[in-house]
Amino acid sequence: MTLNCVVVDDSAIQRLSIVKLVENHPALNLIAEYSSALETKNGLNSHQVDLIFLDIEMPVLNGFELLDVLNNKPQIIFVTGKTEYAFKAFNYDATDYLHKPISRERFNTSVEKALEQHKLKLDFSEEDGEHIFVKSNLKKRKVYIKDIKWIEALGDYVKLVTEENSLVVLSTMKSFEAELPEGKFLRIHKSYIVNLDKIDRFNSKNVEVGAYEIPLSRNKKTQLVDALNNI
Repeated sequence: MTLNCVVVDDSAIQRLSIVKLVENHPALNLIAEYSSALETKNGLNSHQVDLIFLDIEMPVLNGFELLDVLNNKPQIIFVTGKTEYAFKAFNYDATDYLHKPISRERFNTSVEKALEQHKLKLDFSEEDGEHIFVKSNLKKRKVYIKDIKWIEALGDYVKLVTEENSLVVLSTMKSFEAELPEGKFLRIHKSYIVNLDKIDRFNSKNVEVGAYEIPLSRNKKTQLVDALNNI
């Protein structure tokens, strides 16, 4: 298994030290290196990336602000000279947090974590069914796509409503929507994404999922009809 990765750091010297570690690791394939968050954002539109080694303190946009504007987030390993960002990094679902200077042993341990997470993401059988992993209450949880009823916006979080329970996840609606399989979900309102298979009835104002009514934006009705016809 090989992970496509990029290195992001505004310091050329620090960037070079990470690049050398990446190039000497057999499970990593260096796609690009970037000196700014803006450069990274543009570059990610052109490459399929599994892992970012990301500095935090950068001009214009810092590492956290970069993640806020990415639609599809690869795994993140933060690389920084300061320890005070560790808790915030955890809230961004970082795979790991490396403190400069970095030893080869510590770097390799971090890469092993990334490989394990990548394998978890890919390794599902037909018996298990398609699923995603989300972080809720500081724990990684496996959620089956077929069990999701709808997703609701809650400020900086989203509420994931399933057949069994509800989970609160730190994410934007746009980012979470990008994690869902195409053609199975539709954002029917600025605050709601619904599983098309769970819809029982709908009218011009609401969608009914079991006993619950979910608001339907007026300009989404035609799109909903088309989506239901294509299931």
